[in-house]
Amino acid sequence: MKDICCIGHITKDKIITPRQTVYMAGGTSFYFSYAINHLPDNVSFQLVTKLGEGEMKAVDDMRNVGIDVLTYPSRHTVYFENKYGENQNDRTQRVLERADPFTIEEMKSVDARVYHLGTLLNDDISPELVKYLSTKGKISIDAQGYLREVRNQQVFAIDWADKREILANTDIIKVNEHEMEVITGLRNPRMAALRLAEWGVKEVCVTLGSYGSIILVDGEFHEIPAYEPKEIVDATGCGDTYSAGYLWCRAQGMDVEESGRFAAAMCTRKLEHSGPFEGTVEDVQAVLATTPCFNEYAE
Repeated sequence: MKDICCIGHITKDKIITPRQTVYMAGGTSFYFSYAINHLPDNVSFQLVTKLGEGEMKAVDDMRNVGIDVLTYPSRHTVYFENKYGENQNDRTQRVLERADPFTIEEMKSVDARVYHLGTLLNDDISPELVKYLSTKGKISIDAQGYLREVRNQQVFAIDWADKREILANTDIIKVNEHEMEVITGLRNPRMAALRLAEWGVKEVCVTLGSYGSIILVDGEFHEIPAYEPKEIVDATGCGDTYSAGYLWCRAQGMDVEESGRFAAAMCTRKLEHSGPFEGTVEDVQAVLATTPCFNEYAE
């Protein structure tokens, strides 16, 4: 029995810029697993993933640093291509290959107190699988993948078709300001959080970038500040880092506010370098000792 199990595909990412083409592993499960692996192992963890036979190096690398990884075979590995122009906001994204969805049969031998579902595309983890896992432990969801659909290799932003069925079985959800609006139709973070709670979610985390985050639990809002990074190097995987820090704290019985602040401080350290979070608890505590930024979020 693990304290936390993350279920999600590792991606093969192709990043094209005017100056170079880089290949690297990625995905929600990738960034989440590396982040939690850098925290003390008093919280036990396992990653469950699926990828093609030729892409096992990413798993070997994870195992070599001590991450417990259970892999299932897939016909393909999720293959994202991100092409940037001179302006980094000018991005074209394609999905060149897709991995097979996870199945109930594969999860029968997996036991955890919390299942963190790191979807990349809207059909990775079915409502039936979520319902099954909810009978075995708590469900934590990063919503981003449920809002992506692939048509002819192109990625389209969509509403979450099965959201009411899945959220009824969800204990914890992490959304950013764009995802909350797509899912609920509401632009006010507090109203969006209340709507998600009405639909059955017990802990709602809404991340708001430099404005911090809000967490709604048992009808009470907790305002979590952001901590200013020394420099912003790479924001990729920040949401996954937040989830890792929050769930790691909650698994030890820490309260909501303490868990949220720890998660926010982890994100600050993550922002300061490329790749997954590589800091320590001491690094995070050093950030927590600085003056937080209480910026008011404007709708």
